[in-house]
Amino acid sequence: MNQVKDQYEAYPYPERDPKDETKRLISGSPSHPLEIDHFLFAGQRDWSKPLRVLVAGGGTGDGLIQLAQMLTQAGKAYDITYVDLSKASRKVAEARAKARKLQDIRFVTGSLLDAPDLGEFDYIDCCGVLHHLPDPEAGFRSLRAALAPEGGLGFMVYAPYGRSGVYPLQEAFGALYDGMSPKDRLKAARKLVSALPEGHPFKGNPNLGDHHDSDAGFYDLLLHSQDRAFDVPQLLETMARSGWELSGFTMPALYDLARITDVPEHLDPLARMAVAEKLRGTIKTHVGYAVPSGEGRAPANGRNRALIPHLKGVDARALAQAVAQGNEPKLSFTGVDTRLRLPKQAAPLIAAIDGRRSLTDIAATTRTDPIGMGATWARIEAELTGWGLMVYSGILR
Repeated sequence: MNQVKDQYEAYPYPERDPKDETKRLISGSPSHPLEIDHFLFAGQRDWSKPLRVLVAGGGTGDGLIQLAQMLTQAGKAYDITYVDLSKASRKVAEARAKARKLQDIRFVTGSLLDAPDLGEFDYIDCCGVLHHLPDPEAGFRSLRAALAPEGGLGFMVYAPYGRSGVYPLQEAFGALYDGMSPKDRLKAARKLVSALPEGHPFKGNPNLGDHHDSDAGFYDLLLHSQDRAFDVPQLLETMARSGWELSGFTMPALYDLARITDVPEHLDPLARMAVAEKLRGTIKTHVGYAVPSGEGRAPANGRNRALIPHLKGVDARALAQAVAQGNEPKLSFTGVDTRLRLPKQAAPLIAAIDGRRSLTDIAATTRTDPIGMGATWARIEAELTGWGLMVYSGILR
């Protein structure tokens, strides 16, 4: 782990400038409060209770800052512990929190393998870290041991197919530049990458961009000394052995084989996801939420009419207008272009989503009969939650 620590001391990742906190909030998955509620607490968390959080391997602080800022804006109490091996990364994260005047954050320099010594947590964020451990399963076990009853994990780990071309280069550079300083490794590798032939798998992979963004991004992508990727079966098997089970991926539609082709009856759910991942070929990270094995906690769904839907990254009125006109709005993600296909009768229901109305309230507001709403809402939910555009949470109640 010394090489990994040296890397992040030299090149804290992702590269962030605390001065930018006055301009924007970086948001994403995991660790968006709405997602946490949706995937781990069936959309019904009691937000009058403080959320005890561990940010495990917090880097320069994207997940930490997002979660603390959003909870602060919502007026919800929290107690966050941040831990990372890199003092340089911690320094950036602390400066970002200070710039936003965020409170109730404890900063620790250390390993996530010591997570059980840091306390007991309702929610654990571990984004982009477990795949850099010599033994990722040990990392999963450590985080499981730090979890409070009824809590859960938000994770991101690398996936193999969307990272085509990365691992041969990592291995080559590891052999070539053994013993060199991070700065010299970076300089030498940049020169070789600029001269790669057009047919090289890495050069032909449009899904990757970190190497263009910054020195830290280049180093993390191509010069990392400890890096592995998980396909879906490997990920779920590792989680199962360490006491976890998947609650859901943040974009389940990516793993839905029925959205790609006809599904043979002999394929079980895991095999279907595995085949879908191979057919997509562009998934470079698996992002999702996990709960303790055997609990069977699934994401929230609209069968509970008391739940409150929220749209993420979508304007309700604009989407409703497009649907009312019979349009199929285009969605573009890394390596995926698709369209939302919703019936015109879905438009008023979508327009009524404001993060405060429950499904019962939406039915009353739109004067939709319960039976009719059931069929239409099922289609709305399948499309919007499938692409990570809608979740359920009572956080604004």
